Amino acid sequence: MALVSFIGRVLFASVFILSAWQEFNEFGVDGGPAAKELRPKFNVFSKTVSSHTGLQVPEFDIKYVVAAAVAFKGVGSILFTFGSTIGAYLLVLHQLILTPIVYDFYNYDTEKKEFGLLFTKFSQNLTLLGALLFFIGMKNSIPTRQLKKKAPKTKTV
Repeated sequence: MALVSFIGRVLFASVFILSAWQEFNEFGVDGGPAAKELRPKFNVFSKTVSSHTGLQVPEFDIKYVVAAAVAFKGVGSILFTFGSTIGAYLLVLHQLILTPIVYDFYNYDTEKKEFGLLFTKFSQNLTLLGALLFFIGMKNSIPTRQLKKKAPKTKTV
């Protein structure tokens, strides 16, 4: 069963590893295509947050966000492959921060083609997030179950 679990983690993490590898190779000096795609979406997200909450989102170079995303995906997926909850937490953090910014279906009219495409990608990322949370929950419940099974039996006299 351990082999099947490992293969499952490798297949799951391959989504993140391949994405991180591609973004790393395209990064360049300006953050690459990922930064060019993320900049306008981040600007819209910042304006939305500012208008709804009154909080000002600080200005920074978007290539640092892309670099952090690549690092979270790369390191998180490698750690996740070997069963680490730290890796799963890194991937959860990545999903929670970037999914609503990158797949901003809520900024489009429901009749537009972009809405359907972005909503589908958003839903797929929610599925990945759910699987990560499931992994963390299962990982945290295993020691409790093993302790109950290995509890020594007491003899009654």
